[in-house]
Formats: sequence, structure tokens, C-alpha cells
Amino acid sequence: MGSNPTLSAIFEFVILNLKSGIGPTAATSMKVIPMVKSKTRRILLGLLVAAFTSTAIGLDVVAQRQRHPVKHPAVCGNPNVSCPTTFKFESYDLPFRMPQTAVIYDTDLFYAVMLRSVASPADNCDNYIPEPDRLAAQILFPNNKVFTSRCAEPGQVSYSNTSAKAQFMAVYAGMNLAEANRMLATVKASGKFPGASIRRMRAMVNGT
Repeated sequence: MGSNPTLSAIFEFVILNLKSGIGPTAATSMKVIPMVKSKTRRILLGLLVAAFTSTAIGLDVVAQRQRHPVKHPAVCGNPNVSCPTTFKFESYDLPFRMPQTAVIYDTDLFYAVMLRSVASPADNCDNYIPEPDRLAAQILFPNNKVFTSRCAEPGQVSYSNTSAKAQFMAVYAGMNLAEANRMLATVKASGKFPGASIRRMRAMVNGT
């Protein structure tokens, strides 16, 4: 309060009048005291708000420093290489390294070349690319996993950046766009999938 000349003067004025005990001055001091108390309460409230805000900011900074970055498991894009995982994937799934304790998990972003798709109404999960078609495509691209989608259900694999009204067949195309473009050229060279296109996505499992 020493930095506020007006407030300091008021306090000095009150103290002098209280010591003198003079009637009119004492009466004046009685009027001044509530004003001083009111200003003091406002100053204290301001200090409390400032202290609370400073503490909250400090705690948020500490929390950000302690927060670990989210780790996304890697997909297993080569069907000829074993994929260490605790989850039982279906033959048509794109597998990934899922930890033992995971319940809801999504992978690193990767590229795929979309080969085919079929309409799949929300009330009908029976319309998807059949397994014989996937196996035939897998023969064409032996070192890149060919995978197909199904209706998203708890405990099953689903894929981001895809339509909920269609099921698809795709082939893994790598982690970067250069790899994806090379895979797209390979797919088009086969002459089997003229509408092939590149898509970036994640594979996901929701175990709940």
C-alpha cells in the first residue's frame, strides 16, 4: 500500500484524528474508516485473484511438462513379416503392434491405395469385399498387405478417413507420400484397379 499515495494519506489522516480525539475530526475519521476498509478489501481481492491466476498458470505449465506424448503403434504392412501383437487380428485386417494393456488404440498415420469399394448401408453389414477377392489381390502385391473393411464394431478393426456408407479393399502403401505414389504406380500397372487412389488413414481398435 506504500506505493499508493492517496491510500497512505487516508491512513495517516485517520490515525492523527484517532489520536487527537477531537469531536468533529473523530466524526470525520469514522466516515473515512469504512472507505479505507472498502478500498483495502478491493485491493486484497485483486491480490488474491492475481495469486490464484498465477498459481493456475504455473500448475498448467508443470502439467504440460509432465504430460507424455501420445504413442501410436506401427502397422505391420508386410504380410511376410511376423507382427508381434497381443490382439487377434482377422486375415482381412491390417495388423499392428497393439500393447497388452490397450483398450482403445489407433496407429500411426499411414498411406494406402484404395482398390475397390462397395456400398454398405448402415443397417446392412453383409455387403463387403469378399475374402476370395482380397486373396486374389494379395497375390498381385505380395509384399504389401491387402486389407478390407467391415462394419465398425467393438473389438474389431476400423479405419479413419473412410466412408461409413461403404466398405473397401486397399493395399498398404507406406508411411510417406513418395512410397504411396510408387505403390499407386504399381497398382495401376497391374491393370486391375483403374479407379485406384491414395488415402491417408489410421487403423483403430475399440475394445470397449
